[in-house]
Amino acid sequence: MYRINEIFYSLQGEGFWTGTPMVFVRFSGCNLACPFCDTDHGGFREMGAEDIVAEVVKAGGDCRKVCVTGGEPSMQLDGTLVEALHGKGFRIHVETNGTRRLPAGVDWVTVSPKEDVEGLKGKGTVVLERADEIKVVYLGTDVEKWAEFPAKAHFLQPCSGSNTAETMDYILRHPRWRLSLQTHKLLNIR
Repeated sequence: MYRINEIFYSLQGEGFWTGTPMVFVRFSGCNLACPFCDTDHGGFREMGAEDIVAEVVKAGGDCRKVCVTGGEPSMQLDGTLVEALHGKGFRIHVETNGTRRLPAGVDWVTVSPKEDVEGLKGKGTVVLERADEIKVVYLGTDVEKWAEFPAKAHFLQPCSGSNTAETMDYILRHPRWRLSLQTHKLLNIR
């Protein structure tokens, strides 16, 4: 059984796939509990893989992209759920803090490292060695070690929109980075 916070259909609001329709499967629970996290980890329902897939199909209609997120999806995502989603033709995107290994078969990996975040309940050391995309929540600290992380795209994202000007200034001085805004919040969608 998996602890599911919510399943919903919307537009991807962050990073490389911004503006792309996806079904989101938000797991409950995280090994870090970042102080700026906007996920409610208190409420969840337990669901089996087939129930999750059925709800994903119902939520997304013809959409065949699913974003598995959290909390921290690597704490629950396994080969059974990956196989069940692929069996219905879904491309699987995962948004992870990178502190735990992922099962085989994930089609797109976004790592959002939290190693330099103060106040974590766990150790934020990234163990993944590559990703399709790296998305760093910019907190005003040096992030250049992540510019060399093996990924197709490197994004900096303001922390809940509170430091957008500072983030843009950093990117202008370090052009390897691209800006990622939480457009779902700007558009007032999930």
